[in-house]
Amino acid sequence: MKLLLTSAGVKNESIKQALLELLGKPIEECNALCIPTAIYALNGGTKHAWNFFNGDFSTPMCELGWKSVGVLELSALPSIDESVWRPAFDKADVLLVNGGDPLFLYHWMKQSGVASLLPSWKGVYVGLSAGSMVMTPRIGEAFVGWRASDEQSDDTLGFVDFSIFPHLDHEMLPENTSRDAAEWAETLQSPAYAIDDETAIRVNEGKIDVISEGKWRKFF
Repeated sequence: MKLLLTSAGVKNESIKQALLELLGKPIEECNALCIPTAIYALNGGTKHAWNFFNGDFSTPMCELGWKSVGVLELSALPSIDESVWRPAFDKADVLLVNGGDPLFLYHWMKQSGVASLLPSWKGVYVGLSAGSMVMTPRIGEAFVGWRASDEQSDDTLGFVDFSIFPHLDHEMLPENTSRDAAEWAETLQSPAYAIDDETAIRVNEGKIDVISEGKWRKFF
């Protein structure tokens, strides 16, 4: 799998270059599908979804100059025959997966069937915040919001073997300090990264490297 797991999208030239290397061709030659699903579980989600599509939220993803951009809404897929949406999924060079609630996204990744398709899909997966966290084994109780049931754990897809604490030391998120990140990691007792909005984690067929013009920390 080829993954670019970001805190806030393609925020700087280093992250953009990492994306281009994963794509293997210019952005303007690539077909993108954006997945807004996670944001609908948050207050103001419908407005935030529009900002994601329109490029008004300081998290560059959809507005990078793709050859084409389509929308894949995961919560709609269980009621649609796979033959309707699967060709667009297979054709996509990149998936742009929005932030929001990671467990809501996890639920619809599973329910839609997209989670089962990702391991054999040949494109590049680009996650933003929750869109990155959903690829990890656990998000930690600190990030649990929406639940499908009272018994749901903090487990997510587990396509990588580390967890992610996004928006490290963000000025608008007082609960995301370096100390908070360290306490979060202590509860997990497993490999984890805390990354700020100028940082991304690139995973290319199992090889992991951190791309950063900002601040990040690895735990365990």
